[in-house]
Formats: sequence, structure tokens, C-alpha cells
Amino acid sequence: MNEEKIKRVLTEPKLASIKTMLEKDHAIDCLLLLYVGRGKWKDAKGFMQDNNLTLSDGTFRARMIEIESLGLAKSERIDPLKKYYTKTELGECVAKLLLGFFDELTP
Repeated sequence: MNEEKIKRVLTEPKLASIKTMLEKDHAIDCLLLLYVGRGKWKDAKGFMQDNNLTLSDGTFRARMIEIESLGLAKSERIDPLKKYYTKTELGECVAKLLLGFFDELTP
């Protein structure tokens, strides 16, 4: 049973793509930022700084592009160079699952 689930995660294109994205630097950070409505660089940067964390704008943008390409977010253009990202239903589901995972690890 479990081997079949693992095989599915590793070989089904959509699941394998999400797994690969989650393995990258700050991917989970960006998903959680989306979940709390911080899908604009300025808002994300402020949240990270308020919590003594770092996230470069290049990494933020790269992760958001990947997250959007997987259907976990959608973007709206603010100006010719900037976008505002919001979570999709799938993105909200993934973020909730991640939060649940971390809740399980908390004693």
C-alpha cells in the first residue's frame, strides 16, 4: 500500500512537480506567505523581517512563478514589473496540509 502511494508521488507528473518545488529553498515559506495574504513582495519582505527571517526578492519571485505554474497561486499585475500573488483553492489546501504536518510535530 505505502509503496504504491510513494510511487505515485514520485511518478505522477503533477505530484512529482509539487514535490520538486517543495524541495527548493523557501518554497514552503512562500506557500505559507500566500496563505496569510502576503503575496506581494513588499508584504512578504515585511513579514519575514518582522520575524527576523530572510528571503531575497529573486527567490520570492522564482518560487512564486513556480507555485503559480503548478496552480497553487494566481497572479495579478500591479505594474509592468510587479505582480501580486493570491492562493488558489489547491494552494490553500497544500498550505493547510503543511500547517497540519508542522502541528503534528509540535509537542
